[in-house]
Amino acid sequence: MKLLIKQALVVDPSSSFNNKKVDLLIENGILTKIGKIDKSDVDKTVTSPGLCISPGWVDSFSHFADPGFEHKETLDSGAAAAARGGFTDVLIVPNTNPVLHNKAGVEYILHKSQSLPITIHPIGAITWQAEGKELAEMYDMFENGAVAFSDGQHCIQSGGLLIKALQYVKAIDAVIIQVPDDYSINPSGLINEGITSTQLGLPGKPAIAEELMVARDLALCGYAESTLHLTGISTANSIQLIQHAKKESVAVSCSVTPYHLFFSDEDLANYNTNLKVNPPLRSKADRDALRIAVKEGQVDCIASHHFPHETDSKMVEFEHAQYGMVGLETAYAVTNTAVQGLTPLRTVEIFSLSPRKIFGLKTPTIAINQQCRFTLFDPTIEWTPTTEELKSRSSNTPFIGKTLLGKVIGTLHSNAISLFV
Repeated sequence: MKLLIKQALVVDPSSSFNNKKVDLLIENGILTKIGKIDKSDVDKTVTSPGLCISPGWVDSFSHFADPGFEHKETLDSGAAAAARGGFTDVLIVPNTNPVLHNKAGVEYILHKSQSLPITIHPIGAITWQAEGKELAEMYDMFENGAVAFSDGQHCIQSGGLLIKALQYVKAIDAVIIQVPDDYSINPSGLINEGITSTQLGLPGKPAIAEELMVARDLALCGYAESTLHLTGISTANSIQLIQHAKKESVAVSCSVTPYHLFFSDEDLANYNTNLKVNPPLRSKADRDALRIAVKEGQVDCIASHHFPHETDSKMVEFEHAQYGMVGLETAYAVTNTAVQGLTPLRTVEIFSLSPRKIFGLKTPTIAINQQCRFTLFDPTIEWTPTTEELKSRSSNTPFIGKTLLGKVIGTLHSNAISLFV
């Protein structure tokens, strides 16, 4: 297939064409020509008013639910959703059945995903069964393709166990990922503790449950002289703690979700179960602080926290609904809408360059004779997501019917070219 991309702004600091508008010719998954290209003899031409091309985007925290929960998502449907969202690479959490805690699980994921339109990178569980009790076979998993380690949705509560994990991964130069949450602080909390939780009569989860765990994990990471990534950060104080640790040379990075940038706990007034997430939506002040942190570079990357659920898990009373929403397909648009003035370069930093650096993934360069692993996007397009457009097997998202700014135009991967124009 010959694909002609017309007048795209190259957003790639490593490319000699960076910040230039050029035509690009893709032939059979290879970038063969850059410059001024005639429209003759091509199978497809892509144009858009604000078209940009960048190294392929990476999502660092998604649940594809396979094996064990294929009624929620499969590797195929998850990959289709990721491609629709502009992602060429996705790190998937180990909270499957069986849990991804040994090399057999890693091999299963890599073998089954070989022909998909994106590259899937397994995250191995830190502990056996992701129960937080004893370390899993991290070395074997790493040797067989795991790129990072996390208990996924479960935060390791034992400080002693986390120190062992942080020390263990130093030998293989891997990263530990944590969703910070102290379970001992009001474990029955359903939403952020505050005025809204009181008004709605729902038990609250205080911000300090996150912030205490952030402080603990930062201290343990510094002590172990290891590498830590904190994902799902939701409060202003957590950002400040992480910034202070970075100044003290602690090897820590962090990510936030698009929905924490878009919503606050006040949006829960109608008990929308699609907004039941963990960590919970916080106050407007926290949300606004996260927006500033993303724009100013205090947040390293965006993580979708794509957690699909079938209708029966969400169309129930709020206290019985499962946590999470699908987010891959709207991640860019939601972030671009929430963080006003987000430049194309900053977009590419938080969606591609930073996560690739954090997790040791090769960064593709927009240059002649390079194999495709690129993302096409246009920050100027307004659009409204519909259920019919979703590629995910699940549709538990609060963004259906909302007007968003910024759209993914296509995903170019060596296995497939996915276009949405």
